[in-house]
Amino acid sequence: MAGVTNAPFRQLCREAARAGLPAEGAAPALHATDVPEGIFVSEMVTSRALVERTEESMHIIEPAPDERIRSVQLYGVDPATVRAAVRMLVTEDRADHIDLNFGCPVAKVTRKGGGAVLPWKRDLFAAIVRGAVEEARPFDVPVTVKMRMGIDDAHPTYLDAGRTAQDAGVAWVALHARTAADYYSGEARWAAIARLKGAVTDIPVLGNGDIWSAEDALAMMAGTGCDGVVVGRGCQGRPWLFTDLVAGFADSPVRVRPGLGYVASVLRRHAELMVDYHRGDELRALRELRKHMAWYMKGYPVGGEARTELTRVSSLADLDAALAGLDLDLPYPGVGAEGQRGRGGSPKVPHVPDGWLDTRDVDDRLRAMLAEAELSVSGG
Repeated sequence: MAGVTNAPFRQLCREAARAGLPAEGAAPALHATDVPEGIFVSEMVTSRALVERTEESMHIIEPAPDERIRSVQLYGVDPATVRAAVRMLVTEDRADHIDLNFGCPVAKVTRKGGGAVLPWKRDLFAAIVRGAVEEARPFDVPVTVKMRMGIDDAHPTYLDAGRTAQDAGVAWVALHARTAADYYSGEARWAAIARLKGAVTDIPVLGNGDIWSAEDALAMMAGTGCDGVVVGRGCQGRPWLFTDLVAGFADSPVRVRPGLGYVASVLRRHAELMVDYHRGDELRALRELRKHMAWYMKGYPVGGEARTELTRVSSLADLDAALAGLDLDLPYPGVGAEGQRGRGGSPKVPHVPDGWLDTRDVDDRLRAMLAEAELSVSGG
């Protein structure tokens, strides 16, 4: 969720989770309640960038004003660098939770041995997880692991990795029920989550993949026995999904069904938060917000010209003009606004370092390459 789950969007999602159960057919008022709100994790930040204290990496871990649980998603391929990054986060009181990312399938990450392909190297995975836990434990900061099923169907890793993470002392493991080769294509294979739950019995197992609605979350938990869910693409352009999740877990059938006017108000608030996040730089804030426009408008009959105008906004004034041109009385469009959003596509052949699949262990050549990989992805 790089470029999506920054502090402004996390704030919108938290506010939605705290909104309580909505009235039938209504959008909720944004107010705090005593409902459990979950944990909203930062964008992925590289361990080397944190150790170097790059401007962008420090901005990524900067919490929103209302952030009760500061959750940092950390990526790294070198155990010593990950250790140093975790040490920095906990000794400087910059995180209440650290989530280690072993799920990213993007080529620029996997070709360096990171993300979803790293657990194939069992000793490397164990060293990274164990080191992170050892650094965080004295400060009572939980470390968790998110991963995929493996590199491809011929190179599964999730059962071994789940048991290794459990033995290392993580607080929970989360499984995106796809391989790196699956990328975001097809349907998530929830049966793998059930298998992981059967193999990892001492800590919670969370499921991830194709949670587009509260009903999907409930079905995943009922069908796999997992202890909770991780939401990714399902909340893109729809932070009120978390209101629905709170309602669903409270056994309420009521769901948020926003008309276009409510969607526009959330989008406008998102823009304001983005401008604040970027210290008043409207151009940067609105440019970054453009990617969200299609997600917010999914299913609403606003027309191609209006959609194009929204993707060209460069200031709050531009956004106001674009929103003023919409029919804000349009009701919720039903199924058109539901279901998959964000990236999908087709399976991809994973990019891995030369010789990566030859053995499950790391040799001296790969160890040197991994140290260089940390340097090459520096920058947040």
